[in-house]
Amino acid sequence: MKLSIVSPIYKAENFIDKLVFEIQKAMNILDVDYEIILVDDRSKDNSWQKMKELSVKNSNVKSVRLSRNFGQHPAIMAGLSQAKGEWIIVMDCDLQDQPKEIVKLYNKAQEGFEVVQARRKNREDNFLKKLSSKVFSKVYGYFTDTKYDNEIANFGIYNKKVINSILEISDYIKFFPLFVEFVGYKTTSIVVEHAPRDSGTTSYSFSKLVSLAFNTIISFSNKPLKLFVKFGMIISFLSFCVGLYYIYQAIHYEIEVLGFTSIIVSIWFLSGVIITTIGVAGIYIGKIFDQTKNRPVYIIDEIYGS
Repeated sequence: MKLSIVSPIYKAENFIDKLVFEIQKAMNILDVDYEIILVDDRSKDNSWQKMKELSVKNSNVKSVRLSRNFGQHPAIMAGLSQAKGEWIIVMDCDLQDQPKEIVKLYNKAQEGFEVVQARRKNREDNFLKKLSSKVFSKVYGYFTDTKYDNEIANFGIYNKKVINSILEISDYIKFFPLFVEFVGYKTTSIVVEHAPRDSGTTSYSFSKLVSLAFNTIISFSNKPLKLFVKFGMIISFLSFCVGLYYIYQAIHYEIEVLGFTSIIVSIWFLSGVIITTIGVAGIYIGKIFDQTKNRPVYIIDEIYGS
């Protein structure tokens, strides 16, 4: 098997036929053995029924259904675990990642690269998604001391050994683009055409985007803990300086009546700092707890097709 194309499916009943058709057109140009692996993240529409029909019509289409909705990135991992190709394409199902660009990605990979990522110069997303992507890239880069490119997402071609390395990562929180960055290998990117969403709306609400960003940063970085340690040291130093000042005033009999307001504000402020610090530490402990349970991040319910 030369190529495996993996695509997580969610609420795609209206365009999944077109997705497979466009992939087949690209494969006809490349003229290589291939398989299409569609992973149903337990869609609430008729996506699974459509996927099974496609598997019956086309022996190259394998349909995988998860036992419940696990999320986009666990669904990608489920698809990768089934891929047999020497090269693996990962792409979203909404046709914003255009199948015709697979040809460019594959040809670039033949120049000796093990990872070729698709760079979306002109993103056809709504304002909120563009803004959240930029904010996430800046915040993630700050907390991890790395450069995260918001023009690059899941779409790309990856050598089998790269995918094997990614599948070995046991992190409970899954985020495919960051795993690709973590494993390394000989990587490049090419500019591709990004299309408007074929139909429907994105399944990522603002709250889901915030949750994904928060979980990813906590999973990949301990910098928030370090920042609170530094903040606590600064507060302690300032408190020490204020204490010295009050001692000086006491020695020179300059203190008459201490202000009630300053005491209450100080108590509330330091209490807030302490509670926040404990909260951040608690979040990390919670993530450690989730990791030590070693639960699977996805469960495959059915596999249909070859």
